[in-house]
Amino acid sequence: MDPQPLYDLSPVLRLMAMGLVIALGPLAWVWLRNRQAGPARRLQALTLLTLFLTFDLVLFGAFTRLTDSGLGCPDWPGCYGQASPSGAREQISQAQAAMPTGPVTHGKAWIEMIHRYLATGVGVLILTLAIASWLQSRRGRLPVSPWWPTLTLVWVCIQGAFGALTVTMKLFPAIVTLHLLGGMLLLALLCAQAVAYHHADRGSGPVAVQMGTRLLLLAGAGLLWLQIALGGWVSTNYAVLACTDFPACQGSWWPSMDFRQGFELWRELGKTSAGENIAFAALTAIHYVHRLMAYAVLTLLAWLAWRLQRDGLVTQGRWIAALAAWQLATGLSNVVLGWPLIAAVSHTGGAAALVVVLTWALRESRASSPLLLGEGVRAWARVPSPAPSPRGRGSEA
Repeated sequence: MDPQPLYDLSPVLRLMAMGLVIALGPLAWVWLRNRQAGPARRLQALTLLTLFLTFDLVLFGAFTRLTDSGLGCPDWPGCYGQASPSGAREQISQAQAAMPTGPVTHGKAWIEMIHRYLATGVGVLILTLAIASWLQSRRGRLPVSPWWPTLTLVWVCIQGAFGALTVTMKLFPAIVTLHLLGGMLLLALLCAQAVAYHHADRGSGPVAVQMGTRLLLLAGAGLLWLQIALGGWVSTNYAVLACTDFPACQGSWWPSMDFRQGFELWRELGKTSAGENIAFAALTAIHYVHRLMAYAVLTLLAWLAWRLQRDGLVTQGRWIAALAAWQLATGLSNVVLGWPLIAAVSHTGGAAALVVVLTWALRESRASSPLLLGEGVRAWARVPSPAPSPRGRGSEA
């Protein structure tokens, strides 16, 4: 069988048509339910629905990766130059016969292509959001900047490029991890827009919270993103089972680890940059750093959940507490139960949900301390100075 080119754009128009068909259902549903609503409400509804479908796309991407289906179709954007695995049945059968447990099988091909169909549908929805936002902005009927959905559209195109590189670079760990982070960023962008449309529709604004709470929220978001990057690095290097006991690892509190190999970023899957097989100690280092960071992240999120509820963001605080507990449970399940598929996908879903909730909390809050401090300074300046004593400077003598 002749080797398949990595890029074959012949089915691209059919794939775009498939994405349009997938997007028509959500678009019709939003239009029917919000025919009498204002522009901000309609765009908020479409943004929320796109956010929901993007969350599903992230979960299905994790499922694709965890079932080793990322190379189920060895070319991009189609499958052996076809718009579906049905048209590539002969080529897939030949590849599966040559390597029955290899990356190309009929089941894996369908999983990979369904992921691409969903991604194309989400791209159509984001394109619709961008066009509708600019049209409403030109009519002066949109109080939210149309540059938000435009930035989201640019980013979803970049995500498509990362998706192509994931296939053509044969699951290169750095590319796969960046693709995961890009999906999380797409969720954050959509969530920020949804909150902005909500404020515009209700005429409301962010809730004032203490400066310490705001700083803790920023720190929590930063550590969460770092932890997601570390978790993606664990998953893409298949390092989850490097430690199968808890809380120790390999019967030790500090097992043998090779940090240099483990965090050598630009290398092929399972190899060092020199082309040698990666050492087990390197996989242990990848796993254990993620585990140690999890302790810090969970502690900070628990503290943040309490602070948010105290400062008035009760719903967000409760969500963060619940999701932190969910992440602890699913993370432990991955270790002690041998990385079951449902726990692994659920762990990615919990991380994605935390990104959404923390973005929601950031957009729904503002620091009140600087304002209060400024008012205090102005009030102090208005207080008159005490009158001098009539007895003079030496009256106390």
